[in-house]
Amino acid sequence: MLQLLFAVAFSAVPLTLYVPPIRSLSLFVETIEDVVRQSLIYALSAYPRIRFLCSRVFNSFLRFSR
Repeated sequence: MLQLLFAVAFSAVPLTLYVPPIRSLSLFVETIEDVVRQSLIYALSAYPRIRFLCSRVFNSFLRFSR
């Protein structure tokens, strides 16, 4: 039983190398939240203009097809 415990413990040690420390993880999450917040502000301001542009293009296509 002790051998099984050691085998499991030593096989899990390399997995800890792939998990970043909490300090860098929180900095990463904070950076991602900031990027999402800034892109959301831009997307909300650009959305009405994109809708207007698409409606103008579709209206011009409909007008030329008549």
